[in-house]
Amino acid sequence: MNILELYKIFQQNPKICIDSRKAESNSIFFALKGERFDGNKFAADALKKCAFAVVDDPDVATSDRYILVNDVLETLQELAKTHRQEFSIPFIAITGTNGKTTTKELIARVLSQGYKVFSTKGNFNNHIGVPLSLLELTPEYEIAVIEMGANKPGDIRELCEIAQPTHGIITNVGKAHLEGFGSFEKVMETKGELYDYLYVNNGTAFVNYDNEYLEDMNPPRKTIHYGVSKFTHCQGKLISDSPFVSFRWMSTGEMVYDETELDWSDNKRYVELNLVGSYNFENGLAAACIGNFFDVDDKKIKKALESYKPDNYRSQYMKTDNNVLIVDSYNANPTSMKLAIEDFVKFDANSKILVLGDMLELGKVSSREHDVLIHFISDLNTFEDVYYVGEEFCSLKDESTKHWFKDVNELAAELKKKKLKNKTILLKGSRGMQLERIIPEL
Repeated sequence: MNILELYKIFQQNPKICIDSRKAESNSIFFALKGERFDGNKFAADALKKCAFAVVDDPDVATSDRYILVNDVLETLQELAKTHRQEFSIPFIAITGTNGKTTTKELIARVLSQGYKVFSTKGNFNNHIGVPLSLLELTPEYEIAVIEMGANKPGDIRELCEIAQPTHGIITNVGKAHLEGFGSFEKVMETKGELYDYLYVNNGTAFVNYDNEYLEDMNPPRKTIHYGVSKFTHCQGKLISDSPFVSFRWMSTGEMVYDETELDWSDNKRYVELNLVGSYNFENGLAAACIGNFFDVDDKKIKKALESYKPDNYRSQYMKTDNNVLIVDSYNANPTSMKLAIEDFVKFDANSKILVLGDMLELGKVSSREHDVLIHFISDLNTFEDVYYVGEEFCSLKDESTKHWFKDVNELAAELKKKKLKNKTILLKGSRGMQLERIIPEL
């Protein structure tokens, strides 16, 4: 069966299922494979509710309700690409080492003030998540905001070929997923695949003019700049970052203008985010810039940005009965770790404590990067206490602190006995460390 024939079936059954336990009527089951499972084995169960099952094992295809293909994943991606081509709306792709999910949420919220906006849910940003997201698009949407993640070279190029963005933004580049990339230079090259796609297809990029790496990555010809620098299309000023980020912005639409004519006093363009960390200034400013580009009213941009409250362990500010917590434990890499710690140093509080979990997926440089971080913190000599959690940190145990824990369970047991009070505590680590599990003990 060719992809156009399959697309006709999809139009009649416009729901995709990849988990036989969640099968629905009028849906199509795609028998994806993973390291520990083979979806072909569950196709029969899925067909108890699904209309059709796409499989790539000939032995499974025993009736005309099975659609036999060479590769289920490639077929899912090709179907998503075919569906995307039915839409002539703007598609904004977002990638970057840090901040892409928060930025996606802020951009979607801003654009929703003037448009019916589709955006990828959660972190559905990989070679499976992006196709699944695209296949949920329906005709009422006027703009799509698509997050793209990468673990190895070529990932962003592949996702661009599927989603075919008309606009794009790279939030930043840093040291992450080095196990798959091998080097920081490869990270830059891979993120830059978004710029490459936009360049060839006459798309528009939104670029942080203050980030020298992004400028070196050769943005496409059609570029909208934002940043604190003068002579950007959208200029911002950070007002405060303790505890929450507040900023002003000014959008001129041109890079050349008379600085004396800018009115920074207009409160329509003053924003108080519900996010901690000065790095979220860039994310908020990017959303304001894109909102202005798509003619969203300034008051509505302000309203949208100020209404966003994180609930996913990203830049969350929490007050418990005993302590103040900054919970940024959804992800961590050497770049985001250092930024978060530097921000915490400036945070206006007494009795500050760090709780740091391992940075995962760093490959052969993992031990070195953890060691660099430990020495960086030791040289700061700022914090009342530092708690290190995870095998990587524990393998580098020294006398700078007595708080080394193999996993979060060990730490939770210690905190239960210790009963910290009147402290300000930063929780930062990779998702796999599950640092949020200690919150009840704080």
